[in-house]
Amino acid sequence: MTSYGICIQTRMAVWDLSVSVEELGPEAPPLKISVTSDLHIGGVILKVVEKSQIKKDWSDHALWWEQKQQWLLKPSWTLDKCGIHADARLCLTPQHKPLRLVMPSGIILRMRVCFSSPVFRTVMGICKLLSESGKAALMFIYAIAGTILKLANGMPAFFADTPETEAVYKMLAVSQPAPAPETIAKLYRTTNIMEKAHINSRWLDSSRSLLQQGVKENYKLLLRLKYYTFHDIIPQADVVRLTQLYEQARWAILLEEIECTEEEMMVFAAFVLIILATTVNLTFMTNIFVVSPFFRPKRLTLKGYKQYWFTFKDTTISYYKSKEESSKEPIQQINLKGCEVAPDVSVAGQKFCIRLLIPGPEGMNEVYLCCEHEQQYSRWMAACRLASKGKTLADSSFSSEVQSIQSFLAMQKTTPTNNTAQTDESINTHSLVSPRYQKKYKPKQLTPRILEAYQNVAQLSLTDAIQKFLQIWQALPDFGLSYIVVRFKGCRKDEVLGIANNRLIRIDLSVGDVVKTWRYNTMRQWNVNWDIKQVAIEFDGNVNIAFSCVTADCKIVHEYIGGYIFMSTRSREQSDTLNEELFHKLTGGHEAL
Repeated sequence: MTSYGICIQTRMAVWDLSVSVEELGPEAPPLKISVTSDLHIGGVILKVVEKSQIKKDWSDHALWWEQKQQWLLKPSWTLDKCGIHADARLCLTPQHKPLRLVMPSGIILRMRVCFSSPVFRTVMGICKLLSESGKAALMFIYAIAGTILKLANGMPAFFADTPETEAVYKMLAVSQPAPAPETIAKLYRTTNIMEKAHINSRWLDSSRSLLQQGVKENYKLLLRLKYYTFHDIIPQADVVRLTQLYEQARWAILLEEIECTEEEMMVFAAFVLIILATTVNLTFMTNIFVVSPFFRPKRLTLKGYKQYWFTFKDTTISYYKSKEESSKEPIQQINLKGCEVAPDVSVAGQKFCIRLLIPGPEGMNEVYLCCEHEQQYSRWMAACRLASKGKTLADSSFSSEVQSIQSFLAMQKTTPTNNTAQTDESINTHSLVSPRYQKKYKPKQLTPRILEAYQNVAQLSLTDAIQKFLQIWQALPDFGLSYIVVRFKGCRKDEVLGIANNRLIRIDLSVGDVVKTWRYNTMRQWNVNWDIKQVAIEFDGNVNIAFSCVTADCKIVHEYIGGYIFMSTRSREQSDTLNEELFHKLTGGHEAL
């Protein structure tokens, strides 16, 4: 027996959809097209194009949903699947639009960039155009590598197309002359840690597109290094990257975004003098056991020094009440593997201290070792740096490390100056030292000191001077620190969270002292409660912290932490590949997941 059924065929309801077309002008009324809910996005675009009667290449166009602030980039999805109804306001607009990018050197580039991709991918595309090698891609914001670009006449092929683009490359590849003193005086300068924290609230969300974040055509944006972790730079292949990184470091020092001593400022000024001038003109026995008297503070501040006798063996320092007690059990032993090492030096003041941040169960403990003279400092500083990397004094790099430290100390010494090409009148000290020293000294006092430092480095080439400048910049205690004002759970006052490439730092907002430090390699997990905007982090030893962000969205902190964790998974051998999916999983939050 055969069974038959009756099928009732229903017709989809037809309704009008309003779509604006950018090419028709801002005053033109939206086009109305008849659609059904099962019509796919590609079909909608086809109907709009036909009704506009404009003959052109529409391949770069896509639909933008104004109410939802969302791109409709899947042409096979139906209107019903996208949730689009008759009240939706759509716009057919190009995905690539002009944008003005302010480079670290101050040059403004006008480029067509993608407004529909996540900012992460958009910046990758920008940096691939600007950089000679893939290792420079996203240097300015993400320091992440991409594909190797083809070179032509020693520059990216993109810039070799026309004389105009070649001229742009030459501007990006050389340091720009300093602006007039009155122009420098008008530049924004942070005066306290709170103002530094407010700057970090301006970073764009890397998982959302430019248009989703309110960026419009021809807007002006700053392109900057965000993550202070980057692979070795090859000077011959990374000229633009090297130059722009130097410019960002130079202006960070000049505008006092990062602290440095007076001697360091004079050395930086000497390097800038070399670089600008070039642009315009185009031993110690390795004993395994070292003994030396050091000082150690009782607390985290520099007050209350107490003298001890210190010894260094392998990667461990031990200290005793006196030299005579060194044959007995030490008061304490500290393994320096994994610690942070920073100089605290004033050659003029004969201050030669080493600042150590030692990992501990409750965070990082701060210890200062003060040497008697620079020879002793050079050996101990070299030993501490090697020990932090798990290397002993027997390592072959110990001697070269000592020499490098001594060379830097020599740069800070004042030496008698003979005849020099520079004169008092030819030096614009406003472009060489920060406002703090402009107020402290007159130009006629600064000039001789800068020239004295200049004599110690005058023999360096342009590339060597830039590289040395960056090395000293990276050695500054506050290098790579980004600040966010937060409120820790259970506390009634705001504090500052310092975010570095390998640690988080809790800072007292009122006095600026470091309260606690936690390293990423002791982090077990971190979570964000997006409803109450709270970040929670668990460290080894059952240490848990939670805080809400005051001066920035918690997404910015989440992206900083996730970005640095992502960078730690990369190596130089992986420099030609990029796991974009992993980056978004670590930084994108609930929206990306």
